[in-house]
Amino acid sequence: MLLHSARSCLHIGLRWTARSFASSPSASVQNFNVTNPYQVFDRQVKRMQRDRAANLDGGARSTTVDYVRNEVADRLMERFMDIKRQFDTIVDLGSGPGHFTKLLEPDKVKKSIMIDSSSATLHRDPDSEFEVDVERIHADEEDLLQVVKPNSHEAIVSCLSLHWVNDLPGVLIQIKEALKPDGIFLGAMFGGDTLFELRTALQLAEMDREGGISPHISPMTDTGDVSNLLGRAGFTLLTVDIDEVKVAYPSMWELLEDLGHMGENNAVIGRRNCIKRDTLAAASAIYKELHANDDGTVPATFQIIYMIGWKPDPSQPKPLERGSAKVNLQEVL
Repeated sequence: MLLHSARSCLHIGLRWTARSFASSPSASVQNFNVTNPYQVFDRQVKRMQRDRAANLDGGARSTTVDYVRNEVADRLMERFMDIKRQFDTIVDLGSGPGHFTKLLEPDKVKKSIMIDSSSATLHRDPDSEFEVDVERIHADEEDLLQVVKPNSHEAIVSCLSLHWVNDLPGVLIQIKEALKPDGIFLGAMFGGDTLFELRTALQLAEMDREGGISPHISPMTDTGDVSNLLGRAGFTLLTVDIDEVKVAYPSMWELLEDLGHMGENNAVIGRRNCIKRDTLAAASAIYKELHANDDGTVPATFQIIYMIGWKPDPSQPKPLERGSAKVNLQEVL
Protein backbone atom coordinates (compact mmCIF):
# COMPACT_ATOMS: atom_id res chain seq x y z
CA MET A 1 0.00 0.00 0.00
CA LEU A 2 1.86 3.09 -0.28
CA LEU A 3 2.37 6.61 -1.10
CA HIS A 4 5.28 8.89 -1.85
CA SER A 5 5.93 11.76 0.56
CA ALA A 6 4.73 14.29 -2.05
CA ARG A 7 0.98 14.14 -2.72
CA SER A 8 1.58 14.50 -6.46
CA CYS A 9 4.07 11.64 -6.46
CA LEU A 10 2.28 8.51 -5.38
CA HIS A 11 3.36 4.92 -5.42
CA ILE A 12 1.53 1.95 -4.08
CA GLY A 13 3.26 -1.34 -3.42
CA LEU A 14 2.40 -3.84 -0.76
CA ARG A 15 4.23 -7.08 -1.44
CA TRP A 16 6.16 -9.31 -3.69
CA THR A 17 4.67 -12.67 -4.54
CA ALA A 18 5.82 -15.85 -2.88
CA ARG A 19 4.85 -18.06 -5.81
CA SER A 20 8.38 -18.26 -7.24
CA PHE A 21 9.66 -19.36 -3.83
CA ALA A 22 6.83 -21.78 -3.19
CA SER A 23 7.64 -23.63 -6.40
CA SER A 24 11.39 -23.73 -5.79
CA PRO A 25 13.30 -26.28 -3.72
CA SER A 26 13.13 -25.53 -0.03
CA ALA A 27 16.10 -23.79 1.53
CA SER A 28 18.13 -25.74 4.03
CA VAL A 29 18.53 -24.53 7.58
CA GLN A 30 22.20 -23.84 6.96
CA ASN A 31 21.70 -21.24 4.21
CA PHE A 32 19.13 -18.83 5.67
CA ASN A 33 21.74 -16.05 5.88
CA VAL A 34 22.77 -16.37 2.23
CA THR A 35 22.02 -13.20 0.24
CA ASN A 36 18.67 -13.58 -1.44
CA PRO A 37 18.77 -12.79 -5.19
CA TYR A 38 15.14 -11.66 -5.13
CA GLN A 39 15.59 -8.21 -3.60
CA VAL A 40 12.32 -6.35 -4.09
CA PHE A 41 12.28 -3.84 -1.23
CA ASP A 42 14.89 -1.36 -0.03
CA ARG A 43 14.85 -2.17 3.68
CA GLN A 44 16.84 0.95 4.58
CA VAL A 45 14.33 3.19 2.81
CA LYS A 46 11.45 1.39 4.52
CA ARG A 47 13.06 1.89 7.93
CA MET A 48 13.45 5.64 7.30
CA GLN A 49 9.85 5.93 6.06
CA ARG A 50 8.50 4.28 9.19
CA ASP A 51 10.75 6.34 11.46
CA ARG A 52 9.47 9.50 9.81
CA ALA A 53 5.83 8.45 10.14
CA ALA A 54 6.26 7.54 13.82
CA ASN A 55 7.77 10.96 14.55
CA LEU A 56 4.99 13.02 12.94
CA ASP A 57 3.58 15.40 15.57
CA GLY A 58 5.49 13.55 18.25
CA GLY A 59 3.80 10.27 17.29
CA ALA A 60 0.25 11.65 17.67
CA ARG A 61 -0.56 11.49 13.96
CA SER A 62 0.79 7.94 13.67
CA THR A 63 -1.47 6.86 16.53
CA THR A 64 -4.61 8.04 14.71
CA VAL A 65 -4.02 5.60 11.83
CA ASP A 66 -3.52 2.49 13.94
CA TYR A 67 -7.07 1.31 13.23
CA VAL A 68 -6.19 -1.40 10.68
CA ARG A 69 -3.34 -2.86 12.70
CA ASN A 70 -5.36 -2.68 15.92
CA GLU A 71 -8.25 -4.57 14.32
CA VAL A 72 -5.98 -7.26 12.88
CA ALA A 73 -4.11 -7.57 16.20
CA ASP A 74 -7.43 -8.09 17.96
CA ARG A 75 -8.44 -10.85 15.53
CA LEU A 76 -5.01 -12.48 15.81
CA MET A 77 -5.32 -12.37 19.60
CA GLU A 78 -8.56 -14.36 19.35
CA ARG A 79 -6.62 -17.13 17.63
CA PHE A 80 -3.83 -16.88 20.19
CA MET A 81 -6.28 -17.24 23.08
CA ASP A 82 -7.63 -20.44 21.54
CA ILE A 83 -4.28 -22.07 22.34
CA LYS A 84 -4.81 -23.57 25.77
CA ARG A 85 -1.28 -22.97 26.98
CA GLN A 86 0.54 -20.41 29.13
CA PHE A 87 3.80 -18.84 27.96
CA ASP A 88 6.69 -17.39 29.90
CA THR A 89 8.03 -15.39 26.94
CA ILE A 90 6.90 -14.76 23.38
CA VAL A 91 8.55 -12.88 20.51
CA ASP A 92 6.53 -10.17 18.73
CA LEU A 93 8.37 -10.01 15.39
CA GLY A 94 7.88 -6.76 13.49
CA SER A 95 5.97 -5.50 16.49
CA GLY A 96 5.71 -1.84 15.55
CA PRO A 97 4.68 0.07 18.69
CA GLY A 98 3.13 -3.12 20.08
CA HIS A 99 -0.36 -3.50 18.64
CA PHE A 100 -0.44 -7.21 19.55
CA THR A 101 1.63 -7.05 22.75
CA LYS A 102 -0.73 -4.44 24.24
CA LEU A 103 -3.50 -7.05 24.18
CA LEU A 104 -1.55 -9.66 26.15
CA GLU A 105 -2.67 -10.50 29.68
CA PRO A 106 -0.30 -11.56 32.51
CA ASP A 107 -2.16 -14.82 33.17
CA LYS A 108 -1.43 -15.88 29.55
CA VAL A 109 2.06 -14.43 28.91
CA LYS A 110 4.61 -13.05 31.35
CA LYS A 111 6.91 -11.22 28.92
CA SER A 112 6.96 -10.09 25.29
CA ILE A 113 10.16 -9.44 23.31
CA MET A 114 9.31 -6.81 20.70
CA ILE A 115 11.57 -6.75 17.63
CA ASP A 116 11.27 -4.10 14.93
CA SER A 117 13.54 -2.50 12.32
CA SER A 118 12.18 1.02 13.00
CA SER A 119 13.51 2.38 16.27
CA ALA A 120 11.07 5.31 16.34
CA THR A 121 8.08 3.01 15.79
CA LEU A 122 9.34 0.47 18.32
CA HIS A 123 9.69 3.09 21.08
CA ARG A 124 6.68 5.23 20.15
CA ASP A 125 4.48 4.16 23.07
CA PRO A 126 5.46 4.05 26.78
CA ASP A 127 5.73 0.89 28.90
CA SER A 128 2.67 1.98 30.88
CA GLU A 129 0.44 0.91 27.96
CA PHE A 130 1.43 -2.75 28.37
CA GLU A 131 0.11 -5.17 30.97
CA VAL A 132 3.03 -7.59 30.57
CA ASP A 133 6.77 -7.04 30.81
CA VAL A 134 8.29 -5.92 27.53
CA GLU A 135 11.78 -5.95 26.09
CA ARG A 136 12.38 -3.91 22.93
CA ILE A 137 15.05 -4.93 20.42
CA HIS A 138 15.87 -2.73 17.44
CA ALA A 139 16.82 -5.21 14.71
CA ASP A 140 15.94 -6.18 11.16
CA GLU A 141 13.19 -8.78 11.00
CA GLU A 142 15.10 -10.52 8.21
CA ASP A 143 17.95 -11.27 10.64
CA LEU A 144 15.98 -12.86 13.47
CA LEU A 145 18.67 -15.40 14.43
CA GLN A 146 21.14 -12.57 14.90
CA VAL A 147 19.22 -11.44 18.00
CA VAL A 148 17.56 -14.62 19.30
CA LYS A 149 19.06 -18.07 19.83
CA PRO A 150 17.85 -21.22 18.08
CA ASN A 151 15.44 -23.43 20.02
CA SER A 152 14.87 -20.70 22.60
CA HIS A 153 11.23 -19.50 22.43
CA GLU A 154 7.82 -21.00 23.04
CA ALA A 155 5.92 -18.75 20.64
CA ILE A 156 6.63 -16.19 17.92
CA VAL A 157 3.95 -13.83 16.62
CA SER A 158 4.06 -11.50 13.62
CA CYS A 159 1.22 -9.04 13.04
CA LEU A 160 1.31 -7.24 9.65
CA SER A 161 5.07 -7.01 9.19
CA LEU A 162 5.93 -9.82 6.77
CA HIS A 163 4.66 -7.95 3.70
CA TRP A 164 7.88 -5.89 3.64
CA VAL A 165 10.23 -8.89 3.93
CA ASN A 166 12.32 -9.71 0.86
CA ASP A 167 13.15 -13.30 1.79
CA LEU A 168 9.91 -14.63 3.25
CA PRO A 169 10.95 -18.29 2.95
CA GLY A 170 14.21 -17.53 4.77
CA VAL A 171 12.44 -15.62 7.54
CA LEU A 172 9.98 -18.47 8.07
CA ILE A 173 12.90 -20.89 8.37
CA GLN A 174 14.54 -18.62 10.96
CA ILE A 175 11.28 -18.41 12.91
CA LYS A 176 11.02 -22.20 12.97
CA GLU A 177 14.65 -22.52 14.09
CA ALA A 178 14.15 -19.94 16.88
CA LEU A 179 11.23 -21.89 18.32
CA LYS A 180 11.55 -24.65 20.87
CA PRO A 181 10.24 -28.07 19.79
CA ASP A 182 6.43 -27.92 19.82
CA GLY A 183 6.66 -24.12 19.73
CA ILE A 184 4.04 -22.17 17.81
CA PHE A 185 4.15 -19.43 15.18
CA LEU A 186 1.14 -17.18 14.58
CA GLY A 187 1.18 -14.63 11.81
CA ALA A 188 -1.04 -12.18 9.96
CA MET A 189 -0.09 -10.59 6.65
CA PHE A 190 -1.75 -8.73 3.80
CA GLY A 191 -3.20 -10.94 1.06
CA GLY A 192 -3.55 -10.58 -2.70
CA ASP A 193 -6.84 -8.66 -2.80
CA THR A 194 -5.66 -5.89 -0.48
CA LEU A 195 -6.56 -2.45 -1.87
CA PHE A 196 -7.87 -3.93 -5.13
CA GLU A 197 -10.12 -0.88 -5.50
CA LEU A 198 -7.14 1.48 -5.49
CA ARG A 199 -5.18 -0.79 -7.81
CA THR A 200 -7.87 -0.86 -10.48
CA ALA A 201 -8.47 2.89 -10.25
CA LEU A 202 -4.78 3.68 -10.74
CA GLN A 203 -4.42 1.27 -13.64
CA LEU A 204 -7.43 2.63 -15.50
CA ALA A 205 -6.34 6.24 -14.89
CA GLU A 206 -2.85 5.60 -16.22
CA MET A 207 -4.18 3.84 -19.29
CA ASP A 208 -6.42 6.80 -20.01
CA ARG A 209 -3.98 9.64 -19.26
CA GLU A 210 -0.58 8.11 -20.06
CA GLY A 211 -1.30 5.28 -22.47
CA GLY A 212 0.15 2.54 -20.28
CA ILE A 213 0.53 1.29 -16.74
CA SER A 214 3.41 0.80 -14.35
CA PRO A 215 3.56 -1.51 -11.31
CA HIS A 216 2.48 0.66 -8.41
CA ILE A 217 1.11 -2.29 -6.46
CA SER A 218 3.40 -5.30 -6.36
CA PRO A 219 1.92 -8.82 -6.40
CA MET A 220 0.90 -10.27 -3.04
CA THR A 221 0.77 -13.79 -1.77
CA ASP A 222 -2.36 -15.92 -1.42
CA THR A 223 -3.44 -18.70 0.89
CA GLY A 224 -1.93 -21.49 -1.17
CA ASP A 225 1.45 -19.76 -1.26
CA VAL A 226 1.49 -19.33 2.51
CA SER A 227 0.61 -22.97 3.12
CA ASN A 228 3.37 -24.13 0.79
CA LEU A 229 5.96 -21.82 2.34
CA LEU A 230 5.10 -22.85 5.89
CA GLY A 231 5.37 -26.51 4.92
CA ARG A 232 8.69 -26.01 3.16
CA ALA A 233 10.03 -24.11 6.16
CA GLY A 234 9.40 -27.21 8.27
CA PHE A 235 6.24 -26.27 10.17
CA THR A 236 3.58 -28.86 10.89
CA LEU A 237 -0.10 -28.85 11.95
CA LEU A 238 -0.74 -25.88 9.66
CA THR A 239 -3.80 -23.64 9.80
CA VAL A 240 -4.30 -20.88 7.21
CA ASP A 241 -7.42 -18.76 6.76
CA ILE A 242 -8.46 -15.45 5.20
CA ASP A 243 -10.42 -12.51 6.55
CA GLU A 244 -11.10 -8.95 5.40
CA VAL A 245 -11.05 -5.54 7.03
CA LYS A 246 -13.09 -2.94 5.13
CA VAL A 247 -12.64 0.77 5.84
CA ALA A 248 -14.73 3.61 4.40
CA TYR A 249 -13.07 6.93 3.44
CA PRO A 250 -14.56 10.23 2.20
CA SER A 251 -12.46 9.87 -0.96
CA MET A 252 -9.31 8.30 -2.34
CA TRP A 253 -7.24 11.23 -1.05
CA GLU A 254 -7.94 10.48 2.61
CA LEU A 255 -6.97 6.86 2.03
CA LEU A 256 -3.66 7.93 0.51
CA GLU A 257 -3.00 10.34 3.35
CA ASP A 258 -3.62 7.67 5.99
CA LEU A 259 -1.39 5.17 4.18
CA GLY A 260 1.42 7.70 4.30
CA HIS A 261 0.92 8.32 8.03
CA MET A 262 1.01 4.55 8.58
CA GLY A 263 4.54 4.50 7.15
CA GLU A 264 3.33 2.38 4.23
CA ASN A 265 5.19 4.38 1.59
CA ASN A 266 6.49 2.48 -1.40
CA ALA A 267 9.99 1.05 -0.95
CA VAL A 268 10.27 -1.08 -4.08
CA ILE A 269 13.76 -1.01 -5.57
CA GLY A 270 13.78 0.87 -8.90
CA ARG A 271 10.37 2.41 -8.27
CA ARG A 272 9.04 5.17 -10.52
CA ASN A 273 9.55 8.61 -8.97
CA CYS A 274 6.06 10.05 -9.35
CA ILE A 275 2.64 9.99 -10.97
CA LYS A 276 1.22 13.07 -12.65
CA ARG A 277 -1.35 14.97 -10.63
CA ASP A 278 -3.96 14.78 -13.37
CA THR A 279 -3.55 11.00 -13.39
CA LEU A 280 -4.21 10.91 -9.66
CA ALA A 281 -7.27 13.15 -10.09
CA ALA A 282 -8.58 10.77 -12.75
CA ALA A 283 -7.90 7.80 -10.44
CA SER A 284 -9.90 9.48 -7.67
CA ALA A 285 -12.87 9.97 -10.00
CA ILE A 286 -12.66 6.39 -11.28
CA TYR A 287 -12.38 5.06 -7.72
CA LYS A 288 -15.62 6.79 -6.72
CA GLU A 289 -17.42 5.83 -9.93
CA LEU A 290 -16.58 2.13 -9.67
CA HIS A 291 -16.60 1.51 -5.92
CA ALA A 292 -18.50 4.25 -4.07
CA ASN A 293 -20.83 3.25 -1.25
CA ASP A 294 -24.44 4.43 -1.12
CA ASP A 295 -23.48 7.22 1.30
CA GLY A 296 -20.82 8.59 -1.06
CA THR A 297 -17.80 7.20 0.78
CA VAL A 298 -15.33 4.86 -0.91
CA PRO A 299 -14.30 1.48 0.52
CA ALA A 300 -10.78 0.15 0.94
CA THR A 301 -10.41 -3.60 1.39
CA PHE A 302 -7.54 -5.04 3.41
CA GLN A 303 -7.37 -8.82 2.91
CA ILE A 304 -5.63 -10.56 5.80
CA ILE A 305 -4.08 -14.03 5.72
CA TYR A 306 -3.79 -15.63 9.16
CA MET A 307 -1.37 -18.51 9.62
CA ILE A 308 -0.51 -20.92 12.41
CA GLY A 309 2.31 -23.44 12.34
CA TRP A 310 4.03 -25.63 14.93
CA LYS A 311 7.64 -26.69 15.15
CA PRO A 312 7.74 -30.50 14.91
CA ASP A 313 8.00 -32.53 18.10
CA PRO A 314 7.56 -36.27 18.78
CA SER A 315 4.74 -35.49 21.22
CA GLN A 316 2.52 -33.98 18.51
CA PRO A 317 -0.37 -36.02 17.08
CA LYS A 318 0.42 -37.80 13.82
CA PRO A 319 -1.82 -39.15 11.06
CA LEU A 320 -2.50 -42.87 11.06
CA GLU A 321 -0.54 -45.03 8.66
CA ARG A 322 -2.05 -45.63 5.25
CA GLY A 323 -4.29 -48.68 5.26
CA SER A 324 -4.83 -48.71 9.02
CA ALA A 325 -8.48 -47.58 8.87
CA LYS A 326 -11.01 -50.04 10.30
CA VAL A 327 -14.08 -48.68 8.50
CA ASN A 328 -14.57 -48.81 4.75
CA LEU A 329 -15.18 -45.34 3.36
CA GLN A 330 -17.82 -46.69 0.96
CA GLU A 331 -19.84 -47.87 3.96
CA VAL A 332 -19.70 -44.39 5.49
CA LEU A 333 -20.83 -42.74 2.26
